[in-house]
Amino acid sequence: MTNPIFLSVPHIVGNEKKYVMDCLDSEWISTSGKYVSDFENAFASCVNSPGAVACVNGTAALHICLILAGVKPGEEVLVPTLTFIAPVNAVKYVFAEPVFVDCNDFLNMDMEKLEKFLSTECVSEDKILVNKKTGRRIRAIIPVHIFGSICDMDRLMALAEKYNLTVIEDATESLGSKMLSGRFAGMHAGTIGNFGTFSFNGNKIITCGGGGMITAKNPEFIKKAKYLTTQAKNDELHYIHDEVGYNYRLTALLAAMGLAQIEQLPKFVQIKRRRYDEYKNAISEIPGLSILDIPSYCDSNCWFYSLLIDKEKYGLSRDQLMKKFAAVKIQTRPIWKLNHEQKPYRECQAYRIEKAKHYFDCILNIPCSVGLTDEEFNRVMNVLKNIE
Repeated sequence: MTNPIFLSVPHIVGNEKKYVMDCLDSEWISTSGKYVSDFENAFASCVNSPGAVACVNGTAALHICLILAGVKPGEEVLVPTLTFIAPVNAVKYVFAEPVFVDCNDFLNMDMEKLEKFLSTECVSEDKILVNKKTGRRIRAIIPVHIFGSICDMDRLMALAEKYNLTVIEDATESLGSKMLSGRFAGMHAGTIGNFGTFSFNGNKIITCGGGGMITAKNPEFIKKAKYLTTQAKNDELHYIHDEVGYNYRLTALLAAMGLAQIEQLPKFVQIKRRRYDEYKNAISEIPGLSILDIPSYCDSNCWFYSLLIDKEKYGLSRDQLMKKFAAVKIQTRPIWKLNHEQKPYRECQAYRIEKAKHYFDCILNIPCSVGLTDEEFNRVMNVLKNIE
């Protein structure tokens, strides 16, 4: 019987069992004990951040960063339409409104359209940017580094500085990605903007089964993030709380898993990049198919491998190919339904969405697990070559 090939699954090859068992033996399994702080310290060192705060998931990290950014009810936050819905939902958690921006050919936020929107659709008065259409203040921007490729942060940060926007990087898909050139050469995804958010969901390059992380340029925001994620306790003995807090702290059991996983990150990134190159080279020989490129300024972690399908040249549409894979137990996945078309957000402003619609129709993500074997890789390629 043929075993299924899943899209992206965890790779457990290091000290995971050792650390988790040590955590269990210590009986410090909740949010106390050494493993949470050890994981935070290891993570901060890995991405060269002044600190890091572990939390329950990437969405919670986004929520806390929006609070720290000072986003108020009724204000607006610029978000991509082509992304997982989490950053858009988080904007609504603080009772703000998303404004949707189109993608470029790397699926990241389109800087040309962003600049055009800011310069023609907004007015800046005393360092306050106001959307002329809605009359609302635009407070922040959330660039999402799609599938591991970093946004054009040189241009984005220049625009953020010009228009006084707080930048919250959604680096949930890009742990291990770095800038190769420009103003931020050598810096990791999630450490360039004012805040960074990460995810350790089961399909990410490293995983705790769940979990997230917050980074910030300002160490004071690191302290405040820890305070807010632990119910805003001013006095732990007498339970004094001066602000509304959140039960967002990561547990020690998950942190023990995360610590073991982050020890493997450099090796995992190396494996992912090598397999990306193998896919790209093999698929380049098939008319009508190609693998999405990586920006030249970015050293991507190659988290997902996005297959571009030209139906006229290849002979099959995205959905037809997806069904073909499913018939032989190989999991593939289209990109997300565009957020400005989602029911909760249809009335929100969306600025000149064009490329995102094109890529939604022609991209299929193919198996990309760190542990993908050569035999499994060949099975995927055989389907693409019509010789399965």
